[in-house]
This record gives sequence, C-alpha cells and structure tokens, in this order.
Amino acid sequence: MIDFFGIRQQKEKIGSSINDAIEKVLNHGNFIMGPEVTKLEDELAKYVGISNCITCSSGTDALLMSLMALNIKRGDAVITSSFSYIATAEVIELLGAKTYFCDINENTFNLDYDFLKKVYEIAVKDGHTPKAIIGVDIFGLPARYRVIEEFAKSKSMYVIEDMAQSFGAEIRGKRAGTFGDIAATSFFPTKPLGCYGDGGAIFTENENLADLLKSIRVHGSGENKYDNVRLGLNGRLDTIQAAILLEKLSLFDNELNKRKELAEIYRDKISRNYNFQYIPEDYNSAYALFSLVAESCDKRKKVMDSLNDKSIPSMIYYPKPLNKQEVFSDLEGLKQKNSENISQKIFSIPFHPYLDQKDQQTIIRILNNV
Repeated sequence: MIDFFGIRQQKEKIGSSINDAIEKVLNHGNFIMGPEVTKLEDELAKYVGISNCITCSSGTDALLMSLMALNIKRGDAVITSSFSYIATAEVIELLGAKTYFCDINENTFNLDYDFLKKVYEIAVKDGHTPKAIIGVDIFGLPARYRVIEEFAKSKSMYVIEDMAQSFGAEIRGKRAGTFGDIAATSFFPTKPLGCYGDGGAIFTENENLADLLKSIRVHGSGENKYDNVRLGLNGRLDTIQAAILLEKLSLFDNELNKRKELAEIYRDKISRNYNFQYIPEDYNSAYALFSLVAESCDKRKKVMDSLNDKSIPSMIYYPKPLNKQEVFSDLEGLKQKNSENISQKIFSIPFHPYLDQKDQQTIIRILNNV
C-alpha cells in the first residue's frame, strides 16, 4: 500500500540517528526542558530568521499561548479563516473571546482579504472589540500577510500567523514564522517538520512577548516555577521530542525541495478536470499536503473510491468548514460561501518526500482515468 505521509520511509533513512539522539536524552535524564530544547529553539529561530523561538507542547498550545500573551479576553473578537482545523478557533473561545469567521479565497484557500472589513464591521456592531486576526497558512501556503497586516494596523489589531502547515514556506524570500506579531506552528507527526508525538513552537521579534510566553509555558512562572506571577499552563516541549526534531531538521531542506519537485509533477501531469491550490508569484509553499478540487461531491467520491480500489489512500481536509461545526452553531456571521463549496469537493492524495516515482505515476493515471 502507498503511504500517505511517508513517516515510515523517513524513519528508515534516519532511524539510527534518532535512536542515538533519544538514547542520549535517556542517559542524561533531563527529560523536561533539557539542553536539546534550548538547542532546538536556537536552530529554529536561526532557520526562520527571527530573534525568538519558544517551543511548546503542541500547535494548539502555541496558538493558545499566543492569544494569552496578547491578552485576548472576554469581550474581544478574533477573526480567522473558516477553512481550517478546529484548533485555530477553539483557542479563541477557550479564552472567552468571540470567533468571527472570514471566508476564503476560492483559488488560494487562504483567508480572503476582501471579506475582512465586512467581518470587522459585524463584530463591532455586535458589541465586541476586534483585537486580532489569525491568518491560516493552509496546506503550506502562507496567507496574504502584507494586506492583512495593513488592515490590522489600520484597526490597531494584532496578527497571528497560524503556520502549523507552512514551516519552510516563503513570501518573497521571507520565511513563514516572521509574519504578524506572533507565529504559531505545530510539530504533529504528519507536518512537514514533525516529531513523534505532539509539539509546537512560537516565533516573535517582540522581546516582551517572548518573555511572557516563556512564563506562560511554565504555569505563569516568575523567577522560578514556584513564583507564579500570572495564569499559565503546562506547555513545555519534551526533551526527547526536541532531540527528534533536531535530527529531522538536518534533512528538512532536502525534503522541502523534494516536495516541490513532486508537486510540480502532480501539477503538470494531472488532468485539468481538477483544480489545484493557486500559488501566487513570489510565494513558495511548504506543500504540507497536495489537495485537489473535483468537479462535484459525487465526482470526488468516485475518484476516492477508484483510488481505494487500488489500495491507495486519500483523505479530505476539511470535510466541514468551522462555521458548520456543531460547537460553533451559536455563532452568527457572513455566509462562508467558498469554504462551504470547496469542502464539498476537495480531497488530498499521497504526498511526501519519499513518494516513489512509479507510485506517483500510478496515482496520476487513476486520477486522469476517472
């Protein structure tokens, strides 16, 4: 069976070095905030090109901690994409703030700038104070941060980059993680840079925010963990996961280049009966996933069934936009036309740096024959 994410093939390549790294942690015994965590933060900050990296326990906690550091609270409104994973919006509600969904661009699948003003006005009309915008870098493609940041600045709002899928991506040579006031990423195993469990990181140039995040990460600690100066959480990254990520980071650029090569083959060879995510000029996607939009929901099912008949996996990201999730049924706002339409037709196919060329051609042939 063709692997969807390629985690097994990657382990076959670097398994021995990961085992050695884990063994080293087991020997020194600093399982929480050990030296590998500090080294990883330095390496990640250097890679992204930013002053501060604060690792944490998951991508969800990275978003939650970012909102906490920005003092998002009850009465505030946060605008974000309706086409994303639940974590992007649930962290807003957990802090008592109100989520306002903004529809996506039908070509890039990222937050549509043209809807921002309308959503902002609705939030104000409802009596909430719009405090932040969370841009979601869907499938590895960064959102339009230049225009998002301009809008946010005009309204005195913060910008948070949800880069859970875009580590390694770029806009005009500037890497994901450097946009907005804070950027939050995930190291879930299936991400472009993933560990063997949960993990995340936060990036910022703001030294004050960095200090706040370090405190929030350890139960709101002050001079030490028994000196608690604010509300926080247990948001630390395990040392073993940091050790694994250091090994994976060493081959990340090669994997990223391979992702781009394979994506270009898919784009070149797959029938134009399917639509692809549009990559704007001067943007480089991290290609966390390779997704296609079929002509209809029925066509999608037919295609996925044909792949399944050949033991080829496929998945749907995302089958239901966030505004249609039951947990958000009480939220009112603009109709999310593009999110609702695309979620009915989109699906993802096997895609990873170790995808065999013969397997890729088989996938392409099945797609084109349906």
